[in-house]
Amino acid sequence: MSNSKKIKSKYPSLSIAILSLGIAVLFFSCANKIEKIKEVSSGEKLYSAEAENYEMIHSDSTIIRFKLITPKLINYDKVDDPFIEFPEGVKIEKYNDQMEQTASITSNYARYFEKEKRWEAENNVVAVNPQGDTLKTEQLIWEEEKEKIYSEQFVKIIRKDQVITGVGFESDQNLGNWKIKNPRGPLYIEVEE
Repeated sequence: MSNSKKIKSKYPSLSIAILSLGIAVLFFSCANKIEKIKEVSSGEKLYSAEAENYEMIHSDSTIIRFKLITPKLINYDKVDDPFIEFPEGVKIEKYNDQMEQTASITSNYARYFEKEKRWEAENNVVAVNPQGDTLKTEQLIWEEEKEKIYSEQFVKIIRKDQVITGVGFESDQNLGNWKIKNPRGPLYIEVEE
């Protein structure tokens, strides 16, 4: 005598449909993973150029305007949305007409999307504007055509007389006219006696 029980569903067609859907999802999920494995194992490079200890200078009328320095650059131009990756970080310096450095930005990782003319800096992002204000965050996006810089992450702005923190940030591309969307924490002000 067997102790097993048969469970009879009230809606057998619904049970079959759910089971079929589950098998289909599993099959397509595995098929997609297999295609990804085939792509990676085919040896096809998704990038056309890779450089180490790369330095680029942008000048206008023999005056240096920007300088970009990175330990590693990879140009992914064989993907749907081409970009340049800086996997080991980047430093960009801005210069005035006297070729004095007036501003800079550094990060441990960055990408540049050429079609959108958009920079994404991540991990330990530090930007300094011409007034000497320092912005620290974990993500910063610069849209060149809109001349706009923003972040949705926690930010800290260090000025000569105060420290301002909050979540969310936007500014012009020179970090001159900025605002924090949701200010947080104490505001420290040095008082002269």
